[in-house]
This record gives sequence, C-alpha cells and structure tokens, in this order.
Amino acid sequence: MLSAAVQSVRRRLGGVHQDHKRIARSAVVLLIFVIAGKCIGASKEMAIAYRYGISGTVDAYQFALTLVTWLPTMVTNVLSVLLVPALVSLKEDKSQRNGFLGELEGVGLVIGLASCLLLWSVWPYLAEVIAGSLAESTRDMCREMIISMLPVGVLTFSICISSSRLQASGKHINTLLECVPAIGLLVFVLAARNNTSIFPLVVGTSLGFVVQAAWLRVLAKRADSMPALPRVSMRAKQWPAAIRSMGTLTIGSVVASLWIPVDQYFMAQQGDGAIATLGYANRLLSLVLSMGALAITRATLPILAEILHRGDHARARSTALKWSGIMTALGLAGGCIAYALAPYVVKLLFQKGAFTAEDTLAVTTLFRFGLLQVPFYFGMCVLVQLFASETRYRAISVISLVGFGTKIIGNIVLVRIFGAQGVLLATGIGAIAVLVCYIFWTRFAPPFVGKDAAASE
Repeated sequence: MLSAAVQSVRRRLGGVHQDHKRIARSAVVLLIFVIAGKCIGASKEMAIAYRYGISGTVDAYQFALTLVTWLPTMVTNVLSVLLVPALVSLKEDKSQRNGFLGELEGVGLVIGLASCLLLWSVWPYLAEVIAGSLAESTRDMCREMIISMLPVGVLTFSICISSSRLQASGKHINTLLECVPAIGLLVFVLAARNNTSIFPLVVGTSLGFVVQAAWLRVLAKRADSMPALPRVSMRAKQWPAAIRSMGTLTIGSVVASLWIPVDQYFMAQQGDGAIATLGYANRLLSLVLSMGALAITRATLPILAEILHRGDHARARSTALKWSGIMTALGLAGGCIAYALAPYVVKLLFQKGAFTAEDTLAVTTLFRFGLLQVPFYFGMCVLVQLFASETRYRAISVISLVGFGTKIIGNIVLVRIFGAQGVLLATGIGAIAVLVCYIFWTRFAPPFVGKDAAASE
C-alpha cells in the first residue's frame, strides 16, 4: 500500500512541467537567502530598539531614509521590472547589452545625486508640510541625515542594475547581499556610546550601501562578462522603447511608492513616537512579506519572460495563475502563524534597553492588523511578474491607481474609527483590491506581447 502511494506521488511529480520545477527550485534557494538576510535585518532592528527605543532619533532616521530612497527606489522599481525581460531578450547581442547597461549606470548616478541634493535644499520648506507635528529637534536631525546618507540614494541605481544582471543570468546571490547594509548598521549601532548620536545610523547605513554596490558589480561582471562602464549618454537604441515603457510604469510606481510616506503622514498626526512604532511594525511585516513574495517574484520573472519569448502565452498565464493561488494559500497560513507568534517575537527582538513593554504592545497591535495584507500581497506578486513579462505596463499602472485610491479612502475612514490601527487595515483592503484587479485582467484580457503592448491596451 505504502509502496503504491509512493509510486503515485513520484509519477505525479514526474509529470510536473519543467517550468514549475525551475520556479520551485529557484524559489527554495531564494527563500533560504531571504531568511538569512531578514534574520540579519531583524538583528539590526533589535540593536536600534535597544540603543534608541521609540524616540525622535528613530523617527528622524526612518523619515530621512524614506525620503532619500523614495525617488531612486521609485525609478529602480520601474527599471527592475523592465530590465530583466530586456536582458533575457538581449542575451545574443552582447555589444548592445553592454552599451545599454553602461548608459543606465551613468544616468542612474546622475539622477540619484540630483534627487538627494534637491531634497536636502528644499527640506526646510518640506518639513513644515509633511513633518509639522514632529519636534523641531527631530526635523533638524532629519535634515542632517538626508545629506549624510547621500551614498544611499546615489548607489540605489547601481545596486538595481547589478541585481537585474544577476537575475537575468539565473544567479540569485544578490538577494543574500541585500543584508549588507543591515550588517553595516548593526556594527555601528552596537559600537555606539550614547542613545542620541545620529553618527552610527548614517555612517553604518551609507557604508553598507557602498560595500553592497561594489560587491554586486563585481559579481554581475563575472556572471555576464559585461564591463558596463558608466557613461552619461543615451545613445543606445533601447532607450526610446525603455523611456515609453518607463513613462507608463512610473505612474504606477509613484503611486506604489507613496504608500509608506502617506502612512507616515497619517501616523505623524498621532504625535511623536507613532512613526517609529509603525516603522518597527513595518520591519516585521517586511520580514513576513519577503519570506515568500521576494523569493517567488525573482524566481518567476525570468522564467515567465522565457516562456513568453518562446511565444507560449497560454502556458505563461496558466503558470502564473497556479503559482498565484499557491502563494495566496501559503500567505494565509503564514499570516495565521505570524499572528499567534507576534507578541513573543516582538518581545524577543525589541524589548531591551529603552524599548519598554508598552512599546511591545503597541508594535504587536499594529503588526497584527498589518497581517491582513499578506496572502493577497503574495498572490499579487506573481501576477505582476506575468504582466511585466507581457509588457502590460499600462495595466500595472491602472491597477496601482485603483489600489492606492482604495488605500487612501481606507486611511481616511478607518483612522477615524480605529486610530493608528486603521492605517494597517487600509493597507490590507488596498491589497485585496489589487489582487482582484490582477486576477480579472489575467483571465479576461487578450494575450499580447510586443514593443507597443502598453499602448495597445
């Protein structure tokens, strides 16, 4: 009986399509890397909680980091969606691939530098609008941190490009190296001698990004044998199509990148310490989300791009929908486990030094409300990779607008009812709206892949 059951399982596994097996293998490797990286990230958060607790210094650091990385992250989120399928299609033409990558590097460095300097120069005016409820000392610290963390904004582009090169080559070590900035911050925070200095936070973060960018660039060059030296020009023939696609996708990316600043705005109305509380809860939510979402998105994107490159649109959609369902179920199970373990994990990670039992309760409450988004976020991530591979960039932007509109309405209504917890509830409702839109579009929109796909929708 047992032998027959084993043989039946083997036959079923043997009948699984090779694409599913490749996705599963890549996802397992990526999951291991993500767990390792997030454990290091959790150690960093423990150190910050021990050294600074919920204080104006942490408010200033998290606010400054969000502002410095906002524009570069917005652009690189768009770029990473475009770049992996583009690099897969350019594997045979190394000359064009190398020239395009070098120009991307040069333009990215210029944009990163300009955005950070502009942010620092307008901060006194910006602070009155978005951080007026914070203490003046917190706003002053934030401005100091913005200019001190200049390397973070500048190198975000280089990190994105090198990571995309590795991903297109079937390498996933970039996922593990995402913990390098956390290691740098951890070392400097543990070596700090007082609870108010911003030096450990800004130097640890900046140095970590420098090391990560350099390391990834070396590995990317080994993986695809492309020097890709930075050049400030836009002569490659891929630019016109890339700019059109980025213009369409940027709408959705801007909207998606506004979720955290909008949440911080609503939390700032709750007074000092509220942003820090949300930050700790979001760090734990990020840990949960990354466990599955990061692994499956990076595993599916290059494979879906290859399937579509072969012209098998039906298989690509079928593969994406199956994995979306699997990830939604896994997200639901993981969310339930995280809900039960939340108070113990928060206490273990953060309740030390200046971080009190009351702080643990506040962070746990926000974290539990935030878990509503997990299963829907997991399921949505796979379908985003399908749309990116199909070059349905307009659809991605439209769905982002729908999700953000739902989120804003949710914030306005639910914050009045539930207070700070309403911010996380609104995030969950926004995630539900986004997943429903992606499933509907996947099932009923006709398949189309081409340079002008976005325009044809």
